Amino acid sequence: MIPSSVPAVTVGPPPCHFALRLALLFSAPLIVNGFAMPYFPVWLSTLSLSDFEIGMVLAVPMFVRVITAPLAGLLADRLGERTIVLIWSGCLSLAIAMALFFVKDFWPVLVIYALQSAVYSPYLPIVEAIALSGVRRWGFDYAQMRVWGSVAFIGATMLGGWLIGLVGGAMVLPAMAVGFGLTIVMALAAPRVGRPRRPSPITALTEPPPQSLRQTDLQLLLVGVTLVNSSHAMLFAFSAIYWQHIGYSGTQVGGLWSAGVAAEVIMFFFAKAIIRRFSVWTMIFSGCLLAVVRWLIFPMDLGFSGYFVLQCFHAFTYAIMHTGMQLKLVERVAEEQEAAAQGLYFFYTGIFTAIFTLLSGYFYAWFGVQGFYSMSVVALTGCGFAFAGWSLQPQRLVSGGKTSEAS
Repeated sequence: MIPSSVPAVTVGPPPCHFALRLALLFSAPLIVNGFAMPYFPVWLSTLSLSDFEIGMVLAVPMFVRVITAPLAGLLADRLGERTIVLIWSGCLSLAIAMALFFVKDFWPVLVIYALQSAVYSPYLPIVEAIALSGVRRWGFDYAQMRVWGSVAFIGATMLGGWLIGLVGGAMVLPAMAVGFGLTIVMALAAPRVGRPRRPSPITALTEPPPQSLRQTDLQLLLVGVTLVNSSHAMLFAFSAIYWQHIGYSGTQVGGLWSAGVAAEVIMFFFAKAIIRRFSVWTMIFSGCLLAVVRWLIFPMDLGFSGYFVLQCFHAFTYAIMHTGMQLKLVERVAEEQEAAAQGLYFFYTGIFTAIFTLLSGYFYAWFGVQGFYSMSVVALTGCGFAFAGWSLQPQRLVSGGKTSEAS
């Protein structure tokens, strides 16, 4: 979470309409994600792929992104202008995604989708990096720019749900293609900020982490939080398929997905007030424990309203926990090591989510919706790692158990 009170650095005037252009630049890739995340698995199911094959198609690109995103970020940082990589990413993503219109079998779909994900992987991180340059150099409010991406995601999921109710899974590829077209347009309109003075977070993955990030307690906490993040893997892969299976309309499925993102956005808006009242550890552990509860409840017969409320748990199982993790990194890691910290966070989240997306294909195939219990085990394991990190903090070891947050 980036505060709006970051002091501006005088480096000349900002590009014209910087905040508006960044808001639009955030919106384009999140429109793609708003169509792809809930509904691409639905399109895969129309090809008569097995649940295991669907899990494989969704998981392999996640492994690929962990490799390609840092390399593309390194290239973007070394070029005179990051937007060059944005334009290429958008164009190649659209071109490769169009090939999906002509394939129906598992292996061609897997290969093409992995390639498309590889070239698309640096787009949103580079947009984040450009936004952070605006925050550091001219004092722009990160949240006010980023929130419009979340609004676009909600709009895309709602529109996608309505369309899938009209024409079924056939709407997914055209909708994604339109989204990729928008990423090209927005990349061409993106503000040019020149060569970065600091590496992007994903670029930092190409170098060994600094000593401060190798501390046992911080490593355990990072593993714990990212395991809880990855416990959402089955939700992302199979929730839309399951909700359609039990008879929910496309609009209802879109509403359920939108509820989670809307709750996340609201929580971010109230984050400053929450930070003043609660400790970082309270924020982290509330997210960890509610994730365990969320996946234990999910297989029950909740009805639409019950699932709507459960989706709102996302405000805790992601937003407030993520905010707490970011604050802990700010507390423990020097500013010049910020990129390395964020890169490591990206790496752990990507690897664990890929692993559990792959496994969720097996679990859903074997157990159906009861497979969500496995995600509660993942979240509980994450809680254990986070608790171990808390217990091994230098403050606790020095003070005999009392942390600075508790005082």
